[in-house]
Amino acid sequence: MSRVAHPAGPLHADVLPADHPPAPPADLNALHPAVWPRSAARRDGVLTIGGADVRDLAAEFGTPLFVTDEEDVRGRCREYLEAFGPDAQVAYAAKAFCSRAVLRWVTDEGLGVDVCTGGELAVALSAGIDPALITLHGSNKLPAELSQAVSSGVGHIVVDSFEEIARLAYYADAPGAARRPRVLVRVTSGVEAHTHEFMATAHDDQKFGFSLASGAADEAVRRVIALPVLELAGLHSHIGSQIFDTAGFEVAAHRVLELAARIHAEHGVAVAELDLGGGFGIAYTPDDDPPEVKSLASGLRAIVAAQCAAFGLPVPRLTVEPGRSVIGPSTVTLYQVGTIKDVDGIRTYVSVDGGMSDNIRTALYDSSYTCVLASRVSDAPPMLSRVVGRHCESGDIVVRHCYLPADLAPGDLLAVAATGAYCRSLASNYNHLPRPGVVAVRDGSGREIVRRETLDDLLSLDVG
Repeated sequence: MSRVAHPAGPLHADVLPADHPPAPPADLNALHPAVWPRSAARRDGVLTIGGADVRDLAAEFGTPLFVTDEEDVRGRCREYLEAFGPDAQVAYAAKAFCSRAVLRWVTDEGLGVDVCTGGELAVALSAGIDPALITLHGSNKLPAELSQAVSSGVGHIVVDSFEEIARLAYYADAPGAARRPRVLVRVTSGVEAHTHEFMATAHDDQKFGFSLASGAADEAVRRVIALPVLELAGLHSHIGSQIFDTAGFEVAAHRVLELAARIHAEHGVAVAELDLGGGFGIAYTPDDDPPEVKSLASGLRAIVAAQCAAFGLPVPRLTVEPGRSVIGPSTVTLYQVGTIKDVDGIRTYVSVDGGMSDNIRTALYDSSYTCVLASRVSDAPPMLSRVVGRHCESGDIVVRHCYLPADLAPGDLLAVAATGAYCRSLASNYNHLPRPGVVAVRDGSGREIVRRETLDDLLSLDVG
């Protein structure tokens, strides 16, 4: 089979699609430290994560496979706590990836847990997480979910609509309520985050929160304060995801703290907690340059302090909700190479045994990823490649542009970096593919924390 090995120099525009690929890396076998788990290394040319050989993991657990470095996750949790300090609250956003093991890891390290559905809440409670450490989000919480949150005594409930305030008060006033619900009012600040349209959550024309511009946020606060069965704990703002700077947070904090000043003037109530959400970006490719956690923390703390001083307000407890930046870089996906096709000298299509059912982000957000040959080292020249899946969709793309060795062969293992966030969480059974398992690695060995689905699992749901 002939392979197209592109030179290291620039490629001609007439053989490229509109979205031009980057230049090939100097070393196809190198692992950029910002992209891969901190334990990632090559041993005799083979990728290891947490000291475990990826060939052994693939042989024992199969592919596709999500491989999560437990110590990497724990270390990132500790970095957040140290950076934000004892006066702040750090809560892991479980929507990034939710499993009993991971929720135990993050709470072991001192973080709280944010959940956004009754399903995520059930995972947290079944993992033995203290309900006081849990915050419930969601733009359309079902009555059963509100009832479950109140009866279990979750630490905070973030209200998102006027109807929800009324429903929550109903359940809070019913027998069996574990505690008076502590409420955060989610505010839509109107900030246009510099991110993908589907990741921006604070502009006015979207489904989340109470608008500041319309006065809905002020009215929501009035209604919460007027209900004695609810406690106004503070204000919540989330501007989006995969954000690399604090400029948007500064504008959002200014606008939310303007609301806090109005609350103090109208009700004589000092807002005790300010939750600025999460959305902190990570490196998916070597070109990405997210801020360090220490820099991010010092910037956010300075912003809040300055805005409070300007409005003459006491500084509230700051809460942040990292999800992607905790679990994302800590996980890689292993695939086995199947069909390899050259297409008219343009690029080579490398098909793997997974696809958009285990990583929809490339199709949904046009996301970029880093991919390497993991099961061996190669000195072959770089081959412009598109890693695609096995689904009946032209958009079934895992990595749009990457360079792989020109001697790539069926049976080789590929590793795609930074897949811990929103890959397994968004996974589907499209074309009736079972969803991959998740393996935690530590000290050279792996253990399954989410079992791989089987065809029997899928058939068991079909009761027709």
